[in-house]
Amino acid sequence: MTTTTTPHIRPQTVSAQIPEVPLTTEGYSVLHQMMRFRWTAWRALPEGTRSAITQEAASALGEMEQRSGGQSALFSLIGHKGDLMLVHFRNSFADLNQAELNLAGLRLSEYFEPTSSYLSIIELGLYDSTVKIYKELTAQGIQPYSDQWKAEIESQLARHREAMHPRLFPEIPPHRYLCFYPMDRRRGEAKNWYTLPIEERARQMNDHGLVGRRYAGEVKQIITGSIGFDDWEWGVDLFADDPLVFKKLIYEMRFDHVSAVYALFGQFYVGVRCPAGALGKLLSGEVPK
Repeated sequence: MTTTTTPHIRPQTVSAQIPEVPLTTEGYSVLHQMMRFRWTAWRALPEGTRSAITQEAASALGEMEQRSGGQSALFSLIGHKGDLMLVHFRNSFADLNQAELNLAGLRLSEYFEPTSSYLSIIELGLYDSTVKIYKELTAQGIQPYSDQWKAEIESQLARHREAMHPRLFPEIPPHRYLCFYPMDRRRGEAKNWYTLPIEERARQMNDHGLVGRRYAGEVKQIITGSIGFDDWEWGVDLFADDPLVFKKLIYEMRFDHVSAVYALFGQFYVGVRCPAGALGKLLSGEVPK
């Protein structure tokens, strides 16, 4: 008697069924503006003219520092990459553009020479929550990317946005020093972050975050997403009163697996905070205090 056998069908794993892209929540739009200052032309101006221009700019910067819907801050850059860096937090890209236009309208802007800029948006990555949510929805038989799936995801994200509002829409930390750098996750023939299963990426990011949390009392970190907005994938702002903590934190993170294997870093910018009230001293050649 001839019998037929049904071929064994290997069931799909959950990770094969669920999407690979982690969920994120977003807050303030962020713009970094790096520029040189035309010192020679500035010093050639009469003292009275310099004073009037400085007062106009200090008044405008003071208002931008105190905005309730996203602030601005000025930093005096250390090194050859520029003289000044302005950081803007705003509710939208249109508001960032308005901040640019407002600065361009100041007489002081005639002495600015842009060297670089970086556009991004404050981002909280939800790797652990993503895996949990995806598995729960899949277990309920909800089809990925269906209308029901999207509604459930949005409901979860809305709760997270509400709970994390202070982190998504923070004030610019008042610390004396800022370190900013962009970064990518490695993509290459041997190592490609984006080919790892989402569960493995979640595990590695959890371990990575443990390093940063050990410095919670010394440094304030703000991560911004820039995929589709600028040349790198993320921007990192570190604020501290002692710049040595930047070296210690970033060096320790180099030994973490996700950084050691997959991280690529852009240029680093380190600056000293210049409050609007200290602009006159800065433009007179004094370190702001």
